[in-house]
Formats: sequence, structure tokens, C-alpha cells
Amino acid sequence: MSKVFELKEVADGFEIYLNGMTILKHQVDHPMIFVGYGQEKIEMYRGNFDIRDYVIERTALRYAIVEEKEDSYLIQLRKFEKCEPSLILVVKEEEQRLKVEFIKAEPTINRFWLRVEADRDEKVYGCGEQLSYFNMRGKNFPLWTSEPGVGRNKKTYVTWQADVKDRAGGDYYTTNYPQPTYVSSKKYYCHVETTAYADFDFRKQDFHELQIWDVPKFVLFEAADTFVELVEKITDLFGRQPELPEWTYNGIWLGIQGGTQMVEEKLQRALDKGVRVGGVWCQDWQGKRITSFGKRLMWNWRWNPEEYPNLDQKIKEWKKQGIRFLGYINPYLAVEGDLFKTANEKGYLALNEQGETYLVDFGEFYCGVVDFTNPEACDWYKQVIKENLIDFGLDGWMADFGEYLPTDVVLKSGESAKLMHNAWPVIWAKINYEAVKEAGKLGEVVYFMRAGYTGTQKYCTLLWAGDQSVDWSLDDGLASVIPAALSTGIIGCGLHHSDIGGYTSLHGNKRSKELFQRWAEMAAFTPVMRTHEGNRPYDCFQFDGDDETLEHLARMTEIYVTLASYTRQLVKENAERGIPVQRPLFLHYEQDQASYDIQYEYLYGPDLLVAPVYEQGKTRWEVYLPQDEWVHLWTGQVYNGGTVEVDAPIGKPAIFYRKSSSYRELFERIAKI
Repeated sequence: MSKVFELKEVADGFEIYLNGMTILKHQVDHPMIFVGYGQEKIEMYRGNFDIRDYVIERTALRYAIVEEKEDSYLIQLRKFEKCEPSLILVVKEEEQRLKVEFIKAEPTINRFWLRVEADRDEKVYGCGEQLSYFNMRGKNFPLWTSEPGVGRNKKTYVTWQADVKDRAGGDYYTTNYPQPTYVSSKKYYCHVETTAYADFDFRKQDFHELQIWDVPKFVLFEAADTFVELVEKITDLFGRQPELPEWTYNGIWLGIQGGTQMVEEKLQRALDKGVRVGGVWCQDWQGKRITSFGKRLMWNWRWNPEEYPNLDQKIKEWKKQGIRFLGYINPYLAVEGDLFKTANEKGYLALNEQGETYLVDFGEFYCGVVDFTNPEACDWYKQVIKENLIDFGLDGWMADFGEYLPTDVVLKSGESAKLMHNAWPVIWAKINYEAVKEAGKLGEVVYFMRAGYTGTQKYCTLLWAGDQSVDWSLDDGLASVIPAALSTGIIGCGLHHSDIGGYTSLHGNKRSKELFQRWAEMAAFTPVMRTHEGNRPYDCFQFDGDDETLEHLARMTEIYVTLASYTRQLVKENAERGIPVQRPLFLHYEQDQASYDIQYEYLYGPDLLVAPVYEQGKTRWEVYLPQDEWVHLWTGQVYNGGTVEVDAPIGKPAIFYRKSSSYRELFERIAKI
């Protein structure tokens, strides 16, 4: 019936093959679907969620009746041999994909488990942005957009303190950007179409179990002959990011706060030291507030002339110098601001169960939630972006948050907040995308986001890795942004960057000079370089902390700018084919089995291999090279693959290029900078 999949009836069941491999298997003693009922308890505290579930019933749907139709199979699944079906499946080919649609025949079902066939040696990747594990085999991954939490490792002191004092310690799976999509080393992807809470469990040797707190609309499977082709197919499904504006390649975006005079002074000092600057990013352009957490912002999205006098003119002056101005916005409104008052009067804010405006605690201040299920509220917020940001002269901004939608909020559309929670970051991305597009600025303005879900690929011009700790921890420090970029890239978000030096300074962790420099070295080999002062700027070493650091940064930005012709081509390839800029080694070296477990190195396009130094005090670094002719960037020494150790002092991170690269002359020029 189909070239993409084949369904074979077997004793007591059926098997479904995708491109010749068994993908789903069902028999009475080997059921592939379980259903049931559960009661969850979800509590949110400042974007951190405590989620607990009590499963009342879980039952295998053991008995199947398969009916072949003209272009599909209709499968009735039953709990008992002689009873009404609990679930009906429609299995068909759609746009060269295997699609399994689900029709819930038993209305009370609110728990669903699907088992996908697995091999002992199989590896899996994706599930949104994962910061602790790139290969997810051996773990389960709850998929719920939230604050990633501080520390993200329950065994560390910082995470323990964050839990005890702030209810904010993260875990290995907590992420701003989850997505119910995984990629298998068997060269297929699986996508579950749902916005409900999910938990993908990859701990069993012979099957993956995908749990969803609802019956999903459908599940898609698609295979390819190569991983490059597979990523292309994934982005055919979800959409692709547009190219970055040309001005982004002019240099680093310096994160500076404190008003017009402070920005001018810090910018000039950087320029005098030879730092190549493409933009100044001033997140406090609309004002600030001080909390116990540190320096926060005044969430009223318009220029604050008291904080930034003459900014309207300075933006024009900086632009003539080739330096763009970037700001900040999020989808919430502080109760003190005039925008909150307007939105409240017009009925644009979400309500609580008593019919009053829902106020969210963001940490010593409260905000209203703009209700994006209300079309009028969407149009109004797009107008806020167009008038207060774009028309004012901003060429970019951090489009922050999106993951804080409370599950007990009452929405205009009447939709369940529990089902809209995961969808919210994508709606927020779409608001930004449409505002920029309607203003005629798509391809000229860039906004960067941390929260995401299915569909973010099309609407987000640039990802950033969120709020890392300003330390060397694997789960929440410098190293964590590497698997973050690889996991999002493999599912179609191929433009990624991070705060140079990290953001979160709490419970004794303070950014050091060495950490900042090592992070800057890595950032030179990403699509965008951007600094952040952090939540406690005076506890963190800054880009202008001393002359040596400024000189180091000047060199790194010179490398970044010189590399622009190469980066530009990678960004173009991401926009046209969906192939990420930062790539796992196996994307181009499929036969190299060791490459499937490498998560702290990446290919920057096909020709550069980047192995950032992510441990304190190290000046020698061990690197795994897939079989090829690799040239060490700084010495010119040629290696043929395997594990090697090279000198990697500050300023000379472990970078290699392919000897046969057509960009070899460019790389040799970079080596001399």
C-alpha cells in the first residue's frame, strides 16, 4: 500500500515498518499502547514548577482489530477481547511520512503511553533544548517549559541552596525549551503532536515509552538515508529560521546597563581597545528595579528617558558608526506601568478563577499576563512592539520568557491553561515574528528567545541558551550550552548562542576573569557573540574588567568578524535547508561510532571542529577528532583522527579545520590574528 511504511498482521497483532525497520509492534503479550487516568498537582513558584502525578489506572490495550482501507489502516484497540474500543488508530502515509492519528473512544482517558521499538545500541537526541545530556538514552525527560532552575544538578551545593532558599534549583531535564520530538541514531525522527505535559522515557533497552497527559492528535515518523537529509526533513515539517541580518556580523553585542552615559563610556573604552562591536544591548532601556535577586527591569515596554536621556538621538549616532541598538521585552506587564493599565482596561489580560486580573509573582514584583488567545490583545501587543521598539529605532531585542503561563489562569478562548502552557512560547515567538514582518523589517531586525516548543523553528530568529550559572559546572555552566545548541539544532533551531560568562550569580558563585575569557573564545565560533552583565553585575567579572581582558576580547571579535564569510554561508544553509550552524560530529561522520557520544565538542559547519575548554585552570585539552585530515588552527599540525591532546592556553582554544576545506586560506588567516 505504501512505500514509506508497511503494516503486517501477525498472530494476535500487527507490526509497522518504516523504511524496512520495525518502528511499532503490537501483540496481546506485547502491547504498544497503554491508557489510563491520573490526577496531577502542579504548583508554580516564579517559573519553577513542582509537578506530581497520581496514576489512578493504567491499562494495556491488548486486543486489536485491523481493517485495511483504500489509503490507510483503521485499528481498534480494546482492553478486553470483547468490549468497546478505547482508542481508534488511523495509520497512513501523509507527505511521505508515517502518520498515526488517534481517536479517543473512551472520553475519560487523560493518560497515554506509546511504546516505540528500540535497539540496545540505539541513541536518541533532541526533545527541545537539553543542557545536561545530548544523547538521552538511559534517562527519562519530562517535557514542560519552565525556568531551567539554578545549578540543574541536585548533587551540587548551588542547586541545594537554590532549592532550600528559593525553591528554584533545577534538574537535568528542566529547560525553557522542551519539544516532544526525538531523533534516533537509526536515522528516523518521531514527533508527537500535543501541547500536554509529556515524559519521554529512554531507559528501556527494547522500547522507548512516550507518556502524554492527554491523547495526542497524532504521531509522525520519518526516516532518511543520512542525518543531513533527516534534519532537512524535520525542518520541512516545522519550518526554518530566517537568515540573520547582515549587520550581525559586524562584531559583538555588548551587554551594558546603567544609562546613556555609562553605555557611551563602556562602548568607547571597548572601541579604543580594538573590540569589534556590532551592537549595544541595553536590557534596562525601559528602566530598572533592584530586588534581592539582583538588578531587574521595569516591565513597561517603552523608552525611559530618565534612565536613558537622549537615547533617541544616540541610537541614530551609533547606527552611523555601524553599531546597532538592542533592547528587551517580554509578554508580561508590570502593575506599575501605563501599559498594564491600558491592557487591563481593554480586557487584554488573563484572569483568575474569580474573574479578576491574574497577577504573577516574578520575584518581589507582580505582572499581568497578556492573553494571546484574545486576537485583539495580540494585535495590540504587536503594535506595542512596532511603535515602542521598531519605530523608536531598535534593531533587535531579547524576547524573554514565555514559560510562566500559570496552569490555573483563565484564558479568553476558554482553552485549558494546562494545554496552552507549552504552546505559549511559540505564540510569543509568533507575536514577535508578525510584528517584525508587518513592519517590513524581517531580515533586518533580530530578536532572541530562550523559551520554545514545537513550531518555534519558524518564528524565532535566534535562540539563546537561557540563564546559565556563572561557573564551570557541567549542568549549568559554560559546558552546558554546547549540548543545548546541538539538541536544538538537530530538531531544526540551528541559530544558537549564549550569554558570554553566564548570567546567574547566586549562593557564592561569581564570574571569574578566566571563565569570561573561555566563554568568549567559544562564542567567537557561534553565530552571535553577546555579553551579559549578569543578575549581580558587581559580583561578576565584566568584559572591561581590565585591559588584558579587553585585548583578549578584541582578538576574539576580530576572529569572529574575519570568519563572517564562512558563518554567513552556514546561516544561509540553515535558512534554506535547515542544517544547523553548530553540528554534532556524527552529522558528517556517520560511520564514526565514537562521535555519537560526543557532547562537549561541535562542528561549526562541515569544516571547523570546536572543542571549548570548559574546565578551570586547564591549558592542555583533550579532543576527539573523527577520521579525516584535521589541521590544528594555531600550530598547523595535521592529525588524522582519534583522541589527541593539544596546548590550549587562554586565547588559543582547541580549534581544528579540515585540511581539504575550500575555506583553508581563511582559516590560515584567522590563525595569524
